[in-house]
Amino acid sequence: QLQASGGGLVQAGGSLRLPCAASGRTFSSYFMGWFRQAPGKEREFVATISLGGRFTDYADSVKGRFTISRDNAESTVYLQMNSLRPEDTAVYYCAARRSGPTAQAGLNDYWGQGTLVTVSS
Repeated sequence: QLQASGGGLVQAGGSLRLPCAASGRTFSSYFMGWFRQAPGKEREFVATISLGGRFTDYADSVKGRFTISRDNAESTVYLQMNSLRPEDTAVYYCAARRSGPTAQAGLNDYWGQGTLVTVSS
């Protein structure tokens, strides 16, 4: 089970940090990712991270502004979001996949419930 939190209302240019806590003892065996879904749009890839946290990948739209990280001891994956823009407004979801990182939402094994991020201009 995945539990995302940390969303809220922030002004453009501000920052937020989203944690996603996982239950169970196999967190370190899963590649983790963040996706987002804006109103009226499809769910889109944001970032992924490897098992040990060494390798990451980002959507072009967030590269240089967002950072994904993980703490396997705490079974938590984070998304640090800086220089937020109104177009970053969306529900953010964390996801887990056993067989490898993926930018395709439909290939993930597990999903968190989502946390809403609203960026005002």
